[in-house]
Amino acid sequence: MKKDIKLKGQLKLYMQWPGIMILFLILMNIWIFRMDRKAGLLMSAFVLVYAVVIGIMYFYNKSLILADMVEFAAQYGIVQNTLLKELSIPYAILLDDGKIIWTNTQFREVLGTTIRKDTYLSKYIPELNRGVFPKEENESVSLEFNYLDRDYQAEIQCVSVEGFSETEQLLEIPEEKEYFIAIHLQDVTELNRYIRANEEQRLVAGLVYIDNYEEVMESVEEVRQSLLVALIDRKINQYIADFSGIVKKLEKDKYFVVIKKESFNRMEKDRFSLLDEVKGVSIGNQIPVTLSIGLGLSTDTYAAGYNYARIAIDLALARGGDQVVVKNNKGISYYGGKREQTAKNTRVKARVKAEALREFITGKERVIVMGHKMADVDSFGAAIGIYRAASAMKKKVNIVLNDISVTLRPLYEAFTDDPKYPDDLFVTSHEAEELADDNAMVVVVDTNKPKMTECERLLRLTKTIAVLDHHRQSDEVIENAVLSYIEPYASSACEMVAEVLQYIGDDLRLNSMEANSMYAGILVDTNNFMSRTGVRTFEAAAYLRRCGADVTYVRKLLRDDMASYRAKAAVISSAEVYRDVFAIARGEHLGIESPTIIGAQASNELLNIEEIKASFVLTEYNGKIYISARSIDEINVQIIMERLGGGGHINTAGAQFPYSDMERAIETLKKTIDIMIEEGDI
Repeated sequence: MKKDIKLKGQLKLYMQWPGIMILFLILMNIWIFRMDRKAGLLMSAFVLVYAVVIGIMYFYNKSLILADMVEFAAQYGIVQNTLLKELSIPYAILLDDGKIIWTNTQFREVLGTTIRKDTYLSKYIPELNRGVFPKEENESVSLEFNYLDRDYQAEIQCVSVEGFSETEQLLEIPEEKEYFIAIHLQDVTELNRYIRANEEQRLVAGLVYIDNYEEVMESVEEVRQSLLVALIDRKINQYIADFSGIVKKLEKDKYFVVIKKESFNRMEKDRFSLLDEVKGVSIGNQIPVTLSIGLGLSTDTYAAGYNYARIAIDLALARGGDQVVVKNNKGISYYGGKREQTAKNTRVKARVKAEALREFITGKERVIVMGHKMADVDSFGAAIGIYRAASAMKKKVNIVLNDISVTLRPLYEAFTDDPKYPDDLFVTSHEAEELADDNAMVVVVDTNKPKMTECERLLRLTKTIAVLDHHRQSDEVIENAVLSYIEPYASSACEMVAEVLQYIGDDLRLNSMEANSMYAGILVDTNNFMSRTGVRTFEAAAYLRRCGADVTYVRKLLRDDMASYRAKAAVISSAEVYRDVFAIARGEHLGIESPTIIGAQASNELLNIEEIKASFVLTEYNGKIYISARSIDEINVQIIMERLGGGGHINTAGAQFPYSDMERAIETLKKTIDIMIEEGDI
């Protein structure tokens, strides 16, 4: 049995060295013997004695060495096991399904309870379940969790034990699962506390603007104006002081504020009540005061934070004011914005934008006009208005139009059948890309989102881009526009273009069909002048009427056929009332060419039902689900649609889902409404 036990490796080589030395001594002995016989005999005797001693030591001590090695291995295993058990880092070994097979003392102390054998770790710590375990060899996963009011960071590693079942006598593991899950924990409670404390001490820069300063001052007696300003100043200063911040008045209607990140978090929970507090200031002013607040949060520098605040305040103003916009490294958040901005009676801005647009058009040879995807009457009418302005300057004009809806077809055919208009007036996206060059200008109407345009690639092919839109801006904008005219208070893009046309040239005049198209755009977007109309809306309509717009003709154009009318009735009949004030209807398998238009019309109709504050119609079209959202005054449907990736106006908005599962879409809409009600946004 002893003969079967052999040494190997470095120890075997070490034990063989005396034998190798004997060979060297024998060779030396032969050499000495040839030189001197007596010296050779004496050397032979020495070599013989050395060989006998080495042989005795090797064969006698071999078993002793093996015994000592076995004892050392046993002692080493005990020491190693003890060190691992008493290791200050909590450590555990699990099977691939999460069952605990070994833990050290520190891990058991973290759990604070006696661990039962053959139990799952997720029973004690739900976050550490098999769903988060790595599946590949030597792959590791890191995650944080809270347990017994302490924060821990877990490092989870997949440790391969290939061949384990062949060598282990007591445990067999399937060949495809020959690995263990090793977990070690690190207590990061103090580290997180210091990180939070450092984060809360960061300074947040902010800009506060009074949206309607001039209008409010004009609505109150002159002797009371200074008192009104003092009350507004006091409200702003008191609110910021309550959050341990400072305020510096820059101009009569502009303020700069600085607060801590911790104070900002409290303001966020307070839902920025300053907006409502300032609205409550009244000493005879007929118009309530509204504020726009832009806050910049940056983890880099204070200069970057201030720059974020400037971007945020510009976005708040572009979206109509009466809201808070917060920009940080991750994105943009919106608060408030529940009130529709009051339309300004002055047309100075429209005149300035018209002059700028004329200069840009003059410098180019071709103008390409495009609206949003699935163009509606407003988008079409606004494009026709820009066509008239550019063609009056002797410029070549093309309108990008890919899909033609049932509602749009009569207007479209009226232009294509008229020989006065060029054959290439309407082009597809591909054709427009071929026409785009350095001498071309792109005018985008009725949208300010790149992804919503008829041809997004066209925005990258030209350097001169102008945007005219009446929808509120979001964080996704056409950034390289040389001219951006966005007025959320306007009822429609056609209203804005009608104002621009009055200043862009003295000899410019629309013909009857062009005026009809723009008038139809205003009519559709205002739901027959019933929503979102102001003084300037009727002035624009009057201008179009003077240009020859035929009200009766437009009404005939916008009539539905019998199939569309029945489809609209089917959508309305499917409506359900959610939370007593929301009407939700669906349009599936309607069998008509443009179901989204029917959805928008049905959404308007549902607002005529008593107690309904907002309506949502979901229609399936081309593998997607489109939402048309409408409200009268109490609910801001725009912020609801923004949560779903869409946008629009306070009273008119929309969104779309990239799938056709109607039940899933309705469930998502309901959850969004529930969450926003709980958060106080609606």
